[in-house]
Amino acid sequence: MKHEKSCGALVLRRGEDGKDYILMIRHRRGGHRSFPKGHMEAGETEIMTAIREVYEETAVQVQIHSGFRETVHYSPMPGVQKEVVYFLTRTEQTTIIPRVGEIAEVEWVPLEKAESCLTHENDKTVLRAAIARLQSTPA
Repeated sequence: MKHEKSCGALVLRRGEDGKDYILMIRHRRGGHRSFPKGHMEAGETEIMTAIREVYEETAVQVQIHSGFRETVHYSPMPGVQKEVVYFLTRTEQTTIIPRVGEIAEVEWVPLEKAESCLTHENDKTVLRAAIARLQSTPA
């Protein structure tokens, strides 16, 4: 069994309307929506990987300070077990640019509509955990 590890982040920003928006990517292959993430590189910490991958996929620069760390496991193909670690962060940045080739679209989705946009149950589970954390912790 081959093991792969990726890290990413749920990136939030407050809109001019006072509502929270979450950064989502839509993959060119398959068209499903998810959060920015990618494989760890040698010498990187989980947080370093998450920050790099968010920037590479969306051009959004983030810093991760929250204690939120949620892990999901799944098998993307036979013989492969994947672990993805997600962090939670906020940004003031509104400009987003999708990575050429890999990402079809990058978008700010209203937080209350985010779950219905997600394809995979793992992503929905992480989103629900992040929302619970936001509701229990003052902004």
